[in-house]
Amino acid sequence: MKNLKNHQVNNNLEHLKQKKLFLFDIDGTIALSEDVLPGTMDLLAYIKKIGGRAIYITNNSSKSTADYVEKFARMGIETEGDDFVTAGSYTLSYLKEHHANDCIFVTATDSYFAELEKNGLHVTTKCTDEVDVVLTAFDTELTYEKIENACRLLMDSKKERIWLATNADLRCPVDFGMIPDCGSICNMFSAATDRKPQYLGKPSPGLVDFSMDMTGFSKEETLVVGDRIYTDIACGENAGVETCLVFTGEAKEQDVATSENRIDFCFPSVRELYETIVG
Repeated sequence: MKNLKNHQVNNNLEHLKQKKLFLFDIDGTIALSEDVLPGTMDLLAYIKKIGGRAIYITNNSSKSTADYVEKFARMGIETEGDDFVTAGSYTLSYLKEHHANDCIFVTATDSYFAELEKNGLHVTTKCTDEVDVVLTAFDTELTYEKIENACRLLMDSKKERIWLATNADLRCPVDFGMIPDCGSICNMFSAATDRKPQYLGKPSPGLVDFSMDMTGFSKEETLVVGDRIYTDIACGENAGVETCLVFTGEAKEQDVATSENRIDFCFPSVRELYETIVG
């Protein structure tokens, strides 16, 4: 641990020993694709031992909650549906509260589209006058037809539509490097339409607030662990909880010195985080 220019990286490691609710990003933090990163299993075992809780607050909206439970099972991690608070699930809740009666054009994977539909939302992939809301998610099945239809709806001079997006992440870590995430898809739409979406996932504090309400842990007992400063760390900061940045995904150590966000702890990986807590 060290101090970096314009930042006070927290040297009070006793704070880490007080944490019981660990809110993990997934891609680039505890796993790459379906490869579990070193230290993850040890840290999860420690959390269980102390009577804590691990919640996965990912911005990856290409998968449903059921998909994540199956993915984690393949990785050797036993989970249940309520262990995941995703940008996709939070967006679903937001749509049910604010746009339950609206027609929503969705750019997303078939899996996420089906989850929205299953929850009673009026969703479509057709470009029609009935559309009230355009929703953009992390779509690993993106086609040019979807791109064209979204732009057509956003640029329709006869009807101004609300544009929502699940998350602002530009890149998603995978085993070979990075692929474009929802933020990059939105930037492509913005370049064509001169419009910008309202992002619902991280860095909005909603995922953190929801996790604390669900588990009953306090802000002082909560730690957000992630690999992106502008989403993971900003989300924790916006929610008023301490944060931990790891360098196994997008962020690099040199990014800390130039960041405008408060970063409480930094480690090369979750393995060093675990070793520091139990050391």
